[in-house]
Amino acid sequence: MPSPTTEPDSGRRVSLLTLGCARNEVDSEELAGRLAAGGWELTADPEDSDVVVVNTCGFVESAKKDSVDTLLAASDTGKKVVAVGCMAERYGHELAESLPEADAVLGFDHYADLSERLGDVVAGRSIAAHTPSDRRKLLPISPVHRPAAAETVEVPGHAQHGWGPRVLRTRLDDAPVAALKIASGCDRRCSFCAIPSFRGSFVSRQPDEIVAEAMWLAEQGVKELFLVSENSTSYGKDFGRDGASALERLLPRLAGIEGIDRVRVSYLQPAETRPQLVKAIATTPGVADYFDLSFQHSSERVLRRMRRFGSTDSFLALTEQIREYAPAAGIRTNVIVGFPGETEEDLAELERFLTGARLDAVGVFGYSDEDGTEAETFDGKLDPAVVAERVARISALVEELTSQRAEDRIGDLVEVLVEQVGEDGDDPIGRAAHQAPEVDGECVVLDAPESLAAGDLIRCEVVDSAGVDLIVRPVPDADR
Repeated sequence: MPSPTTEPDSGRRVSLLTLGCARNEVDSEELAGRLAAGGWELTADPEDSDVVVVNTCGFVESAKKDSVDTLLAASDTGKKVVAVGCMAERYGHELAESLPEADAVLGFDHYADLSERLGDVVAGRSIAAHTPSDRRKLLPISPVHRPAAAETVEVPGHAQHGWGPRVLRTRLDDAPVAALKIASGCDRRCSFCAIPSFRGSFVSRQPDEIVAEAMWLAEQGVKELFLVSENSTSYGKDFGRDGASALERLLPRLAGIEGIDRVRVSYLQPAETRPQLVKAIATTPGVADYFDLSFQHSSERVLRRMRRFGSTDSFLALTEQIREYAPAAGIRTNVIVGFPGETEEDLAELERFLTGARLDAVGVFGYSDEDGTEAETFDGKLDPAVVAERVARISALVEELTSQRAEDRIGDLVEVLVEQVGEDGDDPIGRAAHQAPEVDGECVVLDAPESLAAGDLIRCEVVDSAGVDLIVRPVPDADR
């Protein structure tokens, strides 16, 4: 971890608030590393800081609202407030004009000199708000021509260039799990998604760089690595001839790092999920048999309008392939309901898939227009009341099916990573291999030994379930 180049000066205290996904969490820890290297003192409480940096999310309307609310709350502290992250990158000067409470709105291109820009803010110097552009145009169209060009383009989470053996990252918590970015950007053109326009084209991080950061995280006490990107199945596509199996080769390297108990892969595209990748995730020791698959829908007609590929039958075949290797594998997804032109027959097809797939967790979202996307121009928009009714219908089905899936695990043995040790008599909380952080439920550990600590990995028997959560009990050493 980089050490500050100077002792923090008066007026150089900063706090970071992060909204959105795990990718944003990695970006915040990279920014923290940059600021620490620039002589800033990191504080957890905005009230104790001189500048509050809000790493915003700009994915959907609810996330944008949360970002604005957080910026306003930060302003209420009386401290200087700076907006960074996806919403700041996506809207730039428009956000600055509508939110004068923010002292600066900075895009990704400001990250390299963020320390200096915060110095300007503290000194009262005005900074021109970021001007948004399509970041896909910053890199060559051909993926294999991108690695060299990426060194001159600011790609959040790819800040190691020029830093030698040091990892440009500072942990903002002491959790035993940490997100590790393996790539940024996306080359897909899903009609409902704006992410590629402000996150840019797909760029993989070099394997040695990823392994070095993973080793550093292990030294910080991390036990589980949560691999994140916009599309992990594309990892290595920009490496040329040897890129096709890059992720399969990376996984055992990460799992073999001393101190790392579990590696988890996220953000897989079903149409790009190769049989050899399925096998690698399901069978590599130390890699969680967990599949975060972005199905979005299963009606072939709706998927085509989404500019995606697949069908109910092909998706069911993929889930069966996974369970041939690992019958207890965890599979989760998100689905969009009420997409323009969606019919009752399309919805029934989605229900057929969900019923047959036996997924562990499903996020259900109602369609809404996103600025600048192709779907925003589509005809066949459904009445919001119809969308809401369909969301409720699919959500009820999902709740029933995922609860049944959790019940099916009663009697199984699971490896639980303890994340929270109970206080005042509360039972410890952890996660099994099929449960990702925050989104897939948790394990409540009964009759835990007093010596149990956060970061411990213990074998347990599932004795009950509550929705998607599992109630587990440690297995005595003699029975392991």
